Order: sequence, then C-alpha cells, then structure tokens
Amino acid sequence: AYGLTPKQYSYDFPNAFTPDIAGDQARGEHIMLAGRVFDGAGKAVNDALLEIFQADADGQYVESAAQIGASGFTGFGRVGTGTDPDSRYIVQTVKPGAIDGAAPHMDVILTMRGMLNHLFTRIYFDDETAANAEDPVLQSVPAERRNTLLARRQVLDGRVIYHFDFYMQGAQETVFFDL
Repeated sequence: AYGLTPKQYSYDFPNAFTPDIAGDQARGEHIMLAGRVFDGAGKAVNDALLEIFQADADGQYVESAAQIGASGFTGFGRVGTGTDPDSRYIVQTVKPGAIDGAAPHMDVILTMRGMLNHLFTRIYFDDETAANAEDPVLQSVPAERRNTLLARRQVLDGRVIYHFDFYMQGAQETVFFDL
C-alpha cells in the first residue's frame, strides 16, 4: 500500500489516486464508505490496499479528465489500511447510481501481504433491496452468501456512512469473483 498511496504513509511522493473519489461539488448523495479487512484469524489487516471503481450518482462512468474537472468526481479511488490506528479504510464518495440493469455497486480490487494475486469483488448497498433482487451478478451468488457483499447504511451526526468489512476466510468470508 505504501508504494501506491505514498502520501497516506507520509512519503514525499504524489498520489496518483486518493480515497477521495468525489469532491464537495460532485452531484449525488455524499457518503463515506468505511471498514476493515480481516484475515483468517479474525485480526484486522494493517497493510491491505483497496482500489475502488464506481459510476457516478447518475450511473455513468468517468470517460475523460475534462469530465473529472467539471464534475469533481474521479470514479476511482485507492486507499490503504496501514495508517489508521484501527486498520480501517475510509473512502469519501457519492453513492453510485444504477448501471445498465445492475444495482448500484462499487467494484473493488483487494491486495495485501501474503497474496500473490489480487482479489475482485463488489460492494452493494443494503438499502437497495429491489435493485439488488434484479442484479444478475448478485443473483449469481448463492443466497446464503449474498450478505457478504452488502454495505450497511447508518447515519451518524447527519452523515451517511456505509460500513463494509472484508473477511478473507471463515464463516463470513467475503465473496470474491474469478475474473
């Protein structure tokens, strides 16, 4: 994570991407996505790296630098878990809109120490029940495992926060996709 998010780890190199996917001027419902990555022993991982790709509030993906400049929305963020005292990741963004028949979601690439290959998954939102029921990717996951892909909404001090933890192994293991 420190190589791809140097500022987060106090290195004097520029970040190509940050955990701030949407600026204040970006349209849509501003949210925080936060959570932790847990290893097979249930311990929070302090060196995971997450890359998040998402559509904007209208369900559109960013196509140009000019579009980013005009909207304040990058569509892509990168964050490590190693600088937070609780090994959390925190992302500032807007809730994505539905995309071509898919429920609102974020695509995630996860990597960390001890893994030779990165993992792919999606984060869906627990308050999108109707859209989730129609999403072809989510519906391809066994019903008893779908909850491992749902971020839980809460409102604290007027701010919308979605909580999503990644579990690498065990009974709550997050569904990862073979792409």
